[in-house]
Amino acid sequence: MRIVLLGAPGSGKGTQSQRLIDMYGVPQVSTGDLLRAAVAAGTTMGLRAKQTMDAGKLVDDETVLGIIRERLAAPDANSGFILDGFPRTIVQADGLNMLLESIGKPLQAVVLMQVDPQQLLRRLTGRRTCRGCGRVFNVYTAAPSVPPPCGGQCVTPDLFQRPDDSEATIGKRLEVYEAQTQPLAEYYRGRGLLHAVDAEGDIDGVTTRLIAALRTAGAA
Repeated sequence: MRIVLLGAPGSGKGTQSQRLIDMYGVPQVSTGDLLRAAVAAGTTMGLRAKQTMDAGKLVDDETVLGIIRERLAAPDANSGFILDGFPRTIVQADGLNMLLESIGKPLQAVVLMQVDPQQLLRRLTGRRTCRGCGRVFNVYTAAPSVPPPCGGQCVTPDLFQRPDDSEATIGKRLEVYEAQTQPLAEYYRGRGLLHAVDAEGDIDGVTTRLIAALRTAGAA
């Protein structure tokens, strides 16, 4: 399984990625996590990234691709990988294609998790975090039960909304995502790699549709 997972914030990428990890034993490769890990480990690429970040600049594509190369050389990626958060641009997609071809691990599929924008807004603006246990709930789709499911740690959940989950902020994040993702979707569609999956409804149903798409692509 060698795939890129595309999806807006709130589309369920994290949940479905974890299911794929459990089912197929492949790692989720998140560029944000990779950058932090490479910097902490002091790898060659990590040191380059640290210098760039310390200067208040965005890490360049060449360095990110170098960190991805390092990660995909790890034994747990021999059976495949789930790329999350990269690529974000056509230039990055071209660079990723060249990298994966050079190491003999070309992409098998790019999955686009599709959710209606209004549903995404509802999912994201409804998120609340319990100050006591840190558990995340959704006042619309997954409100805390009574008693709350935190092992009795919180008799009454003290819920708060993160500043970046406000409607105005979420709306802007979704606009940025749409502007970035639409060209990528067309890019991968033109290469016969794009598979759109309906990511609305119950989690098990989404997983079933996702696996069906991956099997059609020969990635599962």
